[in-house]
Amino acid sequence: MALEVKIDKFEGPLDLLLHLIKKNEMDIYDIHVAQITEQYLAIIDAMRELNFDVAGEFLVMASTLIHIKSRLLLPARDEEDDPEGEEEDPRAELVRRLLEYKKYKEAAGVLEELPRLGRDVHARKFPSPEIEPAAETEFEEVGLFELVDVLQDLLRESPPEAFHEVDIERLSVTERLNGILASLEGRQSLAFQEVFSEAPNRHEVAVTFLAMLELVKLRMVKLMQNSRHGTIWIFPTVDDAAVDTEISEDALGYN
Repeated sequence: MALEVKIDKFEGPLDLLLHLIKKNEMDIYDIHVAQITEQYLAIIDAMRELNFDVAGEFLVMASTLIHIKSRLLLPARDEEDDPEGEEEDPRAELVRRLLEYKKYKEAAGVLEELPRLGRDVHARKFPSPEIEPAAETEFEEVGLFELVDVLQDLLRESPPEAFHEVDIERLSVTERLNGILASLEGRQSLAFQEVFSEAPNRHEVAVTFLAMLELVKLRMVKLMQNSRHGTIWIFPTVDDAAVDTEISEDALGYN
């Protein structure tokens, strides 16, 4: 059975757009649609290449971006042809949606940080890993699409293969979860690249990527970065006892 990853289980198309706007240091009120569209489609292609199930809403957004891009290429109307006033910027509705979603996401993030006693995993019983004081304020938590950026680099470096014919039992999500947690035992942090073999194939890239998303979702690790294109660091957020907890694929929904 081929591995199939449902990306919308973790993030949606507006999350991807906000990531690209931040990555390119754009003003949300002045989006460079051509550039964003090109990068958006490249990420969709990368996810499809690894047999990720790209939800329909991602494809609808792709069509929306292409439509906005085509409208922006049209010559502006003369005032005589538009007596009712200035034509609305084709990007206006998208900007409104992004601002509304960004506000909702920030509020949800605050709620998510509230204690979840008794849920998922036990709270850490000792202080979080210490980061060098000089760098502490520079670290930011990273999400799905920062990982996709790394994924694209790994895809360019890994050899093509008949990915759809690979048996998932060769390397399962559970195995990768346990492998990553085992690598973190006794360590305060781990570079993201360290969880891959020396020359990972595409199956390993996809399964490891998914395992990392699940660990973040379960609040067993945090992914941090202290520069825009710098190394992504994995920090454990549970104690060693929780690391030994067996996580079944049935529980994760990848059976």
